Amino acid sequence: MDLSLRELSPSEYPWNLFLLADPSRDAVEKYIHESVVVALTNDECVAGVVVLTRVGEGAVEIKNIAVDPAFQGQGIGKKLLEEAIRRCRAEGAREVVIGTGNSSVGQLALYQKVGFQIVGIDRDFFTKNYPEPIIENGIVCRDMIRLSYPLSNR
Repeated sequence: MDLSLRELSPSEYPWNLFLLADPSRDAVEKYIHESVVVALTNDECVAGVVVLTRVGEGAVEIKNIAVDPAFQGQGIGKKLLEEAIRRCRAEGAREVVIGTGNSSVGQLALYQKVGFQIVGIDRDFFTKNYPEPIIENGIVCRDMIRLSYPLSNR
């Protein structure tokens, strides 16, 4: 199946994918309108999506990245991360940052394989900011693991 990268307009947003990565629609609504949404897609579906938001002087945050379960394990997430890094570098950003839950074991591995490094932990982020407990891989998601990909020296 041939997939191509393209920016999506608000009418094309795949909310089902956004909510795979972040179960709070309210949280997504807070950043989605200030973001660029890039997808790997074809005429029939969106296989994966990455949401990029400027968060400060020279920094861009990947606020959301998700791959449709039917396409997982095919390198879609890696391609989306590589595209995010490429776009951020082309726009002159100094770094790309991303946060994920302590229970998101596969995502943590992927981000580090691509070159992101852990730079901090926001303790109890999920227990303080989400009304319902999040459980992944049999682990309660409590802490936000913060990672960075510096662009200035790569």
